[in-house]
Amino acid sequence: MSEGLEELLELLTLQDNSQAYRALKALEEMSAEDNCLYPHMDEFIAMTGSSNSYIRTRGLAMIAHNAKWDADGKIDGIIDEYLEHITDEKPICARRCIKLLPLIAKAKPALAPKIVSALRDANVACYPDSMRPLVQKDIRDSLLAIECYIARQRAELIVDSL
Repeated sequence: MSEGLEELLELLTLQDNSQAYRALKALEEMSAEDNCLYPHMDEFIAMTGSSNSYIRTRGLAMIAHNAKWDADGKIDGIIDEYLEHITDEKPICARRCIKLLPLIAKAKPALAPKIVSALRDANVACYPDSMRPLVQKDIRDSLLAIECYIARQRAELIVDSL
């Protein structure tokens, strides 16, 4: 593994949020291109249990951005824990989780029904009045994106069967 990659991974868990954010963006771009970060999936999963909401959010993001490389089914094994962050104690973390769910649903269509169900059942009453409408909008947007993806998949199957 390159030294630069190791450094980016270390920056991901720093308390310096601006450095960590830059590392996150670089790692997300790398994840789009190949599976070089998939071997670190267990580290990303562990980050979602951090007491620091920024670190939780970064872990959620890295899991979602590497979902397309998840041949081992690691996300399938932790999806329930991941979905708990839809109502994370920190609304910013919840919002990021919700916005990332279409990536997981697209990469792992078998999980889409569980994701849709969790989004529909989410109780956002725990959030302040100022945040609740934002979280609700994020849920609607993610549901729409996932449902559009599912509809496209079904249409492709129908066309392929003709």
